[in-house]
Amino acid sequence: MKSCLGWGGQRMEPTEGKRGHWLAALAMRRVPGLGVCRAACQWRLSTVSLPLFVFFLLVSPLGLAASQLRQRQACSTCRGIADRFRQGLTDTAKKNFGGGNTAWEEKTLSKYETSEIRLVEIIENLCDSSNFECNNMVEEHEEHIEAWWFKWRKKNTDLFKWLCIEKIEVCCPAGTYGPDCLACLGGSERPCHGNGRCDGDGTRGGDGSCSCNKEYKGEFCLECADGYYNSHRNDTHSVCTACHESCKTCRDAANTDCQDCKEGWTKNENACVDVDECAAEDSPCSSDQYCLNTDGSFSCKACDISCLECTGEGPGKCKSCIAGYEMEDEKCTDVNECALPGKVCVRDYEDCVNTPGGFKCVCAEGFEDKDGACAPVIKTEETASENTSSPATHEDL
Repeated sequence: MKSCLGWGGQRMEPTEGKRGHWLAALAMRRVPGLGVCRAACQWRLSTVSLPLFVFFLLVSPLGLAASQLRQRQACSTCRGIADRFRQGLTDTAKKNFGGGNTAWEEKTLSKYETSEIRLVEIIENLCDSSNFECNNMVEEHEEHIEAWWFKWRKKNTDLFKWLCIEKIEVCCPAGTYGPDCLACLGGSERPCHGNGRCDGDGTRGGDGSCSCNKEYKGEFCLECADGYYNSHRNDTHSVCTACHESCKTCRDAANTDCQDCKEGWTKNENACVDVDECAAEDSPCSSDQYCLNTDGSFSCKACDISCLECTGEGPGKCKSCIAGYEMEDEKCTDVNECALPGKVCVRDYEDCVNTPGGFKCVCAEGFEDKDGACAPVIKTEETASENTSSPATHEDL
């Protein structure tokens, strides 16, 4: 086997030792794409480079992120196992108890309730076959589960707390985070003062920082975000309520309490009022649309089909009409081309049919369009004859 250059330019030599195998596997799993040898062989690092290599894995952003993700996943997996175990207890609660010889069945059920048979049946359904993390955790900690079942279940009824938090230490109590289960900002009883989510809450990962709900901001989620004001506030509680719709920032609920107005609103006599964009000399809409003002904004609506330009909805709001319509009684009305003095349909046996904004020429009844002219419809005689008589029938008595 050949040597190759690894991380930091260190030459990595092939070795058959377990230590080299672990390092190669660790490198290939944790730092892909960082120049580590990709061969499937095991590698031996010098004793000088080993501490640096491990240190790099631990402190690099990639290594830290991967570690945090594994910690969160481990807790989620363990929680899922505890939940499935609880469901298994429910599903097997009345097994082997179907009525009949009550005294015998109660005795039998009592034995089954704490039996290894019941435990095995529950364990078999803890994980889906494709869930590697779940199956691996159950296999690794099966002795703990058995110990809880036979020794500690009556004293410690909560499997999640006993197994995931206290025994294998992949989770923390609610409101705490990290390897030492430290209290989240704001305290474990009300992380982030009840106004956000604590990073790593309930897991051995995270940093305990707060991601605030949309109404709040600040390290402890006690300050109000833009568009909200404090309707209640003390050292440990903060309630942020929405400002008036016109306010970007505010002191209270009314539009006169605005500190800054939102876009589409303007200050007028200490209150934020709507800007009527449609009142501008140059309309913000195209010529075949009219402007409809709304609180803090506006929208452009299509003119009536008869309008070339318009100021509002319907044919009565047209400023001018499209071809085929004319202004009559201050609204665009359809022109009946078929009633005009000049004949618009000039072929023989042709009628004019008025349509909205236009007209069409069709052959008169009894005529059809043929070779560009209206020709009479030729009817063929139907000479089919039907023999409606049927042979006489009789019944033999």
